[in-house]
Amino acid sequence: MAQEIDDRIQNEGLNLASLRKRTVAFMVDELLLAFIFLFIIYDQIAGIQDQEALIMMINGFTFEYLILKVIYQTLFVYQYSATLGKILMKIQVVDLQTFEKPMFSSALNRSIFRVISEMLFYLGFIWAFYSKNRQGWHDKTAQTIVVDAS
Repeated sequence: MAQEIDDRIQNEGLNLASLRKRTVAFMVDELLLAFIFLFIIYDQIAGIQDQEALIMMINGFTFEYLILKVIYQTLFVYQYSATLGKILMKIQVVDLQTFEKPMFSSALNRSIFRVISEMLFYLGFIWAFYSKNRQGWHDKTAQTIVVDAS
């Protein structure tokens, strides 16, 4: 299966995105989402004096933060085939069958499994380091790959 994917990628004239570019894109997206989230809850954070209360309050928003991540990943991958971090690194997510931008269901699947992978100690991301086609769990379940867009 991996060799078949390799052959199809080469026939289309595509190159897989490097893990370095994907890592930088991931960090950009995470920082951006953290700033957006802090901006959203800033009013509630500003009034808290006690460090323990601050941690408890932020932990209370874990579900909302995960939903923000799913929405961000889904909408950007569906609309632009890339998140802002991926756009900055000139890489994009493409459907493995069509090599076009993923359908909404694939983008949603990918973003949900991306969050699940993060919750499981980033094992799905580590998987990509050992996968021939650099697919993390979220790419495998959504049938996507990340390629250079330049």
